[in-house]
Amino acid sequence: MLESTYFQLQFPSADQKKQWISKREGETRIGQELLFRQNDSDWKQSKFHILGICEDIGPQVNGGFSGARNAFPAFIPRFCGMQSNEFLNGKLICIHGLIAPVIENCPVSSEAVQDLDTLISAWAGEIHANGGIPIVIGGGHNNAFGLIKGVAKKNNGPIDVVNLDPHADTRALEGRHSGNPFSYAFEEGLLRNYSVLGLHESYNNQYILDVLKKMKATTAFFESWIDEPKQFNLDIDRIIQQQQHQLTGLELDMDAIIGMPSSAFTPSGVTLEQARYYIRKMSSNLPIAYLHLPEAAPQNDLENKIVGKSLSYLVSDFIKFQSNFLKIILS
Repeated sequence: MLESTYFQLQFPSADQKKQWISKREGETRIGQELLFRQNDSDWKQSKFHILGICEDIGPQVNGGFSGARNAFPAFIPRFCGMQSNEFLNGKLICIHGLIAPVIENCPVSSEAVQDLDTLISAWAGEIHANGGIPIVIGGGHNNAFGLIKGVAKKNNGPIDVVNLDPHADTRALEGRHSGNPFSYAFEEGLLRNYSVLGLHESYNNQYILDVLKKMKATTAFFESWIDEPKQFNLDIDRIIQQQQHQLTGLELDMDAIIGMPSSAFTPSGVTLEQARYYIRKMSSNLPIAYLHLPEAAPQNDLENKIVGKSLSYLVSDFIKFQSNFLKIILS
């Protein structure tokens, strides 16, 4: 198992697999067909690799709410309960388990976030080096840095990133937290082109906006979609044309979705259908380095259902459309 000072990657246990898999006579569920990683190399045959991150230290260091540690437990049984059929085959997928704190009272500090960066970077690099695509569910947006670093190092060069997010997450280099993964990645030469869609005008400070200009980032503001709804589709098309088939990390902060239980809840945002369209459109037109769905933070049974099913839709959309894209470009 991969382990650091404060965190550990835990492969799925027999008890966890029983809890996650539901069965019904006459049906085949995704959880019955996918692979669960053990301490061996069988996982390398899969294309899509799902990892849960059960932490909310990054958001708390950034002044946000706790709860992002609950997203993966809400997601995994609902995803495993989806149908394995002609639209999505569970045999494409490997579940790697989850990253969780090693110690009971893990410090809420930039040091702990940096420690987590190292672990995620090692895991993502391992997946990319073996031809797979990492999918990370839960935790804070701080974990984007480890994903970018892991893939970029194994790719021998920086990668591009597209993000649907009310916040650009390019805060000052003041110690690692959920508000600065992309400014750190840019500063370290890991991030080439950054595109962020759905920014909220009043929730990004001037320093953040100035950093985006320094990065020559492509931006689109949510308020422009209110004024002209068609601009949402146009902005997505613009990003796809701009990327020109560059290897791209695909980010969707669950804070972007209206009413989603998350670390920075918003009453004004994109719908789940728009979020799905974003995932489907990007993954059907670009080679994706990784998929990252952070910041969902359910706190009760109803919120677990909302978060779990929402994440399941987004992940299944991604796998379906990226699979079809890869078939086309490899044919």
